[in-house]
Parts: sequence; structure tokens; C-alpha cells
Amino acid sequence: MDADDMTDEQKRRDQLLAAPDAVESDADPRIDVTHRDGVTRIDVRDDAAVRPGGPVLDEDDTDG
Repeated sequence: MDADDMTDEQKRRDQLLAAPDAVESDADPRIDVTHRDGVTRIDVRDDAAVRPGGPVLDEDDTDG
């Protein structure tokens, strides 16, 4: 299949699985994107294996 014939999702999956030692779960979705009234919202999925930040976010840790 030529890259021009692939959907964005197929290209994403292909790229994520091309890495050495990649496993099928590496291509699992990690975010949900919704568009509503001209606003785009991006949410990290609850079941995402990889999430931004560390395992525990310290809300009291602020600069200054």
C-alpha cells in the first residue's frame, strides 16, 4: 500500500509499529479529539498506557 493511499490513522499506526521491538499495543489510541462549535478539545484517554507527566502530579509544586 502506497503512503498516499493510507489514511492518517493508518500512517500513524505504521509509523508507531516500525520502531525496533515495537508491539501492537504501541499503536493504541492515547487521546480523544472532539470538535464542537469551532473549538477543538484534546483529552488523554483514561485507558492510555502512556500519559503526560509523572506517575504522581504534585499540585502544590509551583514556580515562585
